[in-house]
Amino acid sequence: MHRISRIHEISVPLEGDVTNAVVNFSAHDVSLVAVVSNVIKQGRPVTGYGFNSIGRFAQRGILHERMIPRVLAADPALLLTEDEVFFDPALIFSVAMENEKPGGHGDRASALAALELAVWDLNAKLADEPAWSWIAKCTGTRVDQLEVPTYAAGGYYYSTDSLARLQQELQGYRDLGFDAFKIKIGGANLDTDLERIDAAVEIAGAGERVAVDANGRFNTETAIKYLESMSARSLRWFEEPGDPLDFELMNQLAQITRMPLATGENLFSLQDVRNLLRYGGMKPGRDIFQMDAGLSYGLTEYIKMLSELESAGMNRAQCFPHGGHLINLHIAAGLNLGGCEAYPGVFGPFGGFSPACELSDGKVTPSEAPGFGLEQKLELKPYIEKLQEAI
Repeated sequence: MHRISRIHEISVPLEGDVTNAVVNFSAHDVSLVAVVSNVIKQGRPVTGYGFNSIGRFAQRGILHERMIPRVLAADPALLLTEDEVFFDPALIFSVAMENEKPGGHGDRASALAALELAVWDLNAKLADEPAWSWIAKCTGTRVDQLEVPTYAAGGYYYSTDSLARLQQELQGYRDLGFDAFKIKIGGANLDTDLERIDAAVEIAGAGERVAVDANGRFNTETAIKYLESMSARSLRWFEEPGDPLDFELMNQLAQITRMPLATGENLFSLQDVRNLLRYGGMKPGRDIFQMDAGLSYGLTEYIKMLSELESAGMNRAQCFPHGGHLINLHIAAGLNLGGCEAYPGVFGPFGGFSPACELSDGKVTPSEAPGFGLEQKLELKPYIEKLQEAI
């Protein structure tokens, strides 16, 4: 019988010292998890890797003290699919969440996500196929086109020569093959931010190729002021103008603008998404949903969120998962989403894609490596090797 023999976690520091309107990321880290099976291929146990996305913190305590012991103590037969060939992510989700009260989402959601996503990587490797293909097969999704629309996220604040350095950064992304970008606002005054937006549009060639992200900084009055000032620029979207759980603010903005609004990366559960749909004023065919499986209990929960969106009249083309990394690239491809973001210049070693992924004209194609292909990302190699030493 297939079984999970060991589960390991290490905390990996994010590289770089960048700041948005709210947070400096220099002290952030990420939980990288290895789920080791008793299946041997090429002389080694088949192992799945996952992590809890970026822009938060590693969750070593929750994983080692609560979730990992529960999974390892469970009857192995209760963690398998009916054919006993693969591991059931939904069952592992339930076991890991035993004795956890409803609500209280946050760090717990990203802890479980790292573990659950590693199970998806493990299953894809057992099937000897890329994660996007396995995800599509498990969900009955028809993948219309493997090329995934993407955009380069960056545009953080520089302490000196800010406009010139911003344009240099975005031009570098254009040279890599990106044709759309996202920059930060809210960390300066309105006039300065408008100058930054115009500098970005100059490189992008059109406002529709530039999105802006306030990272939840504004109150309603300031958000409306920014919205009014940006409206003539026909930007791609206005992301997280206020607190991500302030659905009334989102609803107020939704009623007075035609500019797409984007949110979701800080919604960590199905119930959060339900409340956004009930009270946030989000519009079918217009607004953008950025929920991130790595921050919200994993792909099992994300698939439920996607179903909830579709039941409310939204479509998958409106979904662009936050995170800018390989795992969400495979999720976007396997679930036929609108696209995904990329972090080609920041948030190493997790941000961005691997050299095996093909990028051109604003679209990226995942590699054919089994699983998420994290082993192909050179920056992650030392940390994966460290986990392998413990296997």
